[in-house]
Amino acid sequence: MPKASPFLSLLLLLLLITIYIAHGAAGDAIGGDPWQEPEVAQQPAVVLAGEWQLLHQNTGVSAMHMQLLPGDYVLMFDRTDSGPSNISLDALSPCAAAATTALAAAGGGAVDCTAHSVLLDLRSNALRPYPLATNPWCSSAALLPNGTLLQTGGFSNGDRIARLFSPSTGWVDLPSFLAVRRWYATDILLADGRVLILGGRRQFNFEFFPHDDAPAPQPTLFPFLEETIDMDAEDNLYPFLHLLPDATVFVFANDRAVVFDPYNRAPLRRLPAIPGGVPRNYPSSGSSVLLPLRPDSPSHAEVLVCGGAPRGAYRLALRNGTFAPADRTCGRIAPTDANPVWAMEEMPLPRAMGDMVLLPTGDVLIVNGAAAGTAGWELGREPVTYPVLYKPDMQLGARFEVLAASTIPRMYHSSATLDTLGRVLVGGSNPHVGYALDNVTYPTELSLEAFLPPYFDARLDGVRPRLVAAPAEVGYGEAAAVRFEVPGGAVSGGPEEVRVAAVAPAFATHSFGMNQRVVSLAVGTVAQLAAGLYEAQVAAPPSPSVAPPGYYLWFVLHAGVPSTAAWVRMRPLGAAT
Repeated sequence: MPKASPFLSLLLLLLLITIYIAHGAAGDAIGGDPWQEPEVAQQPAVVLAGEWQLLHQNTGVSAMHMQLLPGDYVLMFDRTDSGPSNISLDALSPCAAAATTALAAAGGGAVDCTAHSVLLDLRSNALRPYPLATNPWCSSAALLPNGTLLQTGGFSNGDRIARLFSPSTGWVDLPSFLAVRRWYATDILLADGRVLILGGRRQFNFEFFPHDDAPAPQPTLFPFLEETIDMDAEDNLYPFLHLLPDATVFVFANDRAVVFDPYNRAPLRRLPAIPGGVPRNYPSSGSSVLLPLRPDSPSHAEVLVCGGAPRGAYRLALRNGTFAPADRTCGRIAPTDANPVWAMEEMPLPRAMGDMVLLPTGDVLIVNGAAAGTAGWELGREPVTYPVLYKPDMQLGARFEVLAASTIPRMYHSSATLDTLGRVLVGGSNPHVGYALDNVTYPTELSLEAFLPPYFDARLDGVRPRLVAAPAEVGYGEAAAVRFEVPGGAVSGGPEEVRVAAVAPAFATHSFGMNQRVVSLAVGTVAQLAAGLYEAQVAAPPSPSVAPPGYYLWFVLHAGVPSTAAWVRMRPLGAAT
């Protein structure tokens, strides 16, 4: 065997000495073994704004549908054909009585005597079950001017039912009220207090509640819905409807939009298609809001549409088990402009099946959803647990902020809505045919969380207002006094730092908050009545097309921080004071 040359041996020795010295220096620097690789210093984690609270581990039902009601109640319900829920009806309920009779007559058997709707009392955090006689699966709803919830359609024995709900009466069915089957339709409260009920599976038409005086009301054709259907996936169910300040209705389905006159029952004009060709409605399931209406430009309105899934994504997931990446774009348009155009921007995270919730600050919270796949049983993947805040008044490129993540995936059949405290209640998620609580990747979710937006930060407590008094009812254009306290004793920055926002509660289901609305009120004088106590003179909304009649949450904002809300009813035109 040949010997190594002295020169090569010397080079090898010098190399080993160099390595030893280098590692020794590194080891000495961290106080460890000189031959041990130094650990990489961990950068401190970025603390994201917002906070999650678990209100209920088990509400008994999966909150497919959710509505905040006057009196500080939240109604949550799913469907009656998913099998037993996790909450029993009261022993004296009609279901229990009927079940006892049926079991005695049949000599035993399975009767579903569980509740599929529950009412949460926000003041006590207590839950109360309510029986549902007909199936409201994938239905629609609107809060009537008197505070009763109108709930329409569903599946099977519920598809032509209109239901009325209040905490005192429970569910009251109006059998065969609807002219046609309504499944995946959308309801919107109009300026005159009627409700427009539009669409549904294979229903290219609309009708109203209450009906006209005709003995057998017929639906009115709406060809735009037939034009926007994708035959293999539809992608135009649960169309996005927004009442504009001129009393017309913005209608968005698939990737197109029209402005519609509900009084003359005809489309007025077509708007440009949203760029990119991405479907935004069920089952691609993006979301949409009408951005806040402002007193300095009462005739101007902007609509925001975000997320969705690529065309064909539903078919890919259903037939091939391939889950296409969700879309991350948002489009913003002012349908009240003479020549509306879409302005496009990108969210930090792709999202389908997300919920968009208007906050009293005027910002938009985008929460829930998936980064791949579409709506439908077992068709979503990669839950997006990070909410995103959209700030519409910021410059393009600076409008989005990623917030603190939840630990609970919420995708298909989840919901979210603002509550009286300014929190966002988040519940539901059931991508299965029935309740599947174990041994699945994404279990049926029965919990209810509250997300606290950044304005709940304790460092803002010094400027956080406390609403003391607000009118119970007000007419259009009337002056009203709102009293509030400021902890620091003085209004920070002067009266211009005081705002009042009227928020219409939404019916949340399938990634859309029906009738969700924020109206900024004109604030006049702000007078100091005592140390830390102030009274602001505000003007109620000018017309029912800006704020349809009914119940609103009035929030006082001081230095950008909202109070808790008071319920204020907008009196219908012509109603007695």
